[in-house]
Amino acid sequence: MKKIALVSHGCAKNLVDSELILGILAQNGYEVTLNEDETDTVIVNTCSFICDAERESIRSILELVDKGKRVIVTGCLSQKHPEELKKEIPEISAVVGTTDFTKIVDIIESKTYVCEVNRNPEYIYPENIERQQITMGASSYIKIADGCNYRCGYCIIPYLRGNYHSRKIENIVEEAKKLVQKGVTEIILVAQDTTSYGIDIYKKPMLPKLLEELNAIEGLGWIRVMYAYPTMMSDELLDTIAKLDKVVKYVDIPLQHSHPEVLKMMNRPAFDYRPMIENIRQRIPGVSIRTAFIVGYPGENEEHFEHLCQFVRDMKFDRMGVFTYSREKGTPSYNMPNRVNAKTAKARYKKLMEIQQGISSARNKSFVGKTLPCIIECYSDDGEVIARTQYDAPEIDGIVNIKTDKHVIPGDIEMVKITGSGEYDLFGEI
Repeated sequence: MKKIALVSHGCAKNLVDSELILGILAQNGYEVTLNEDETDTVIVNTCSFICDAERESIRSILELVDKGKRVIVTGCLSQKHPEELKKEIPEISAVVGTTDFTKIVDIIESKTYVCEVNRNPEYIYPENIERQQITMGASSYIKIADGCNYRCGYCIIPYLRGNYHSRKIENIVEEAKKLVQKGVTEIILVAQDTTSYGIDIYKKPMLPKLLEELNAIEGLGWIRVMYAYPTMMSDELLDTIAKLDKVVKYVDIPLQHSHPEVLKMMNRPAFDYRPMIENIRQRIPGVSIRTAFIVGYPGENEEHFEHLCQFVRDMKFDRMGVFTYSREKGTPSYNMPNRVNAKTAKARYKKLMEIQQGISSARNKSFVGKTLPCIIECYSDDGEVIARTQYDAPEIDGIVNIKTDKHVIPGDIEMVKITGSGEYDLFGEI
């Protein structure tokens, strides 16, 4: 049996693609491994969202080439720079675009160099393929759509994956049931924008309906929704999140900025976000709101940045990520004037994170003495149990370090008494 290795970079959406590639290979009689030392052929599924992600992907490719591996490059980087990749790293055996990975078997079996990149990508989820999970823990991602109809000034994704395409409700529910049968407790719904789910095929937003269907799955513990869009936060969606017992009370809504002038320059919805945040908190009691902001966007001045700082102080987001603007070729912002120098952008990043640190620390202190349901992730090297509350998404938010003599199993949801807190993480006992 032929053995193929895969290295996966980038976001959760890219991870799903990697798992689909592994599924195709398994269906076609290949043995798959995540250890590149076990085989001569390695697929590198790349990310190209920002420069740092590109560098990480390129580093992987070069390391494998240096080891004499046959390297097939898939994903966003190959969609963005197919010719440049082959020119700069001629040892590459194939370059495969974001929507062309279903042809991976033919590409692997080709004796000559292959460039399979559709210049007008339209991502249609391959429903006939069963994913091979890379990580089988407490949680698993489900991609409910791909592509994007928005054209935010900083974002390359629509040009790499095409317009928005939803999957059918029955296909998503079927996949969720299979994951639960494999032992998954929490499913995490992802798309470039989950809140637009269904508009293209059902002619109206269908995320509330999808959540109701998923909530009825026996054996499923938690449902988490990521990547909401500000104009799509309808009262119907918020009320659905509030009423369904398996849907965690967690809203992830990357706002990117607060000042209307910067939002306009970003080609984002330019309105006062405060009433929307208050409405979310009012309709979903005890909700945890996560957001993300970009600092150093072309044209952002001190007044704009101070507006953002005050907005963060006032809104007291439960979780927050900050990114310095990354200038990406092919995006609308690439040639914008009034660029912010790197030193200023870095200082703004630091200041905003310091503000959030204080907010996060105070919020975590409020949990001390309370008992919270937590999903068990794993055991640490020193024997402590690592878990998460419903208010924390895997890999991006905080964790709970638990001391216990009780034997717990990853995926179980246990009641944990919170005994201490840090700036981002909690400590507890069972």
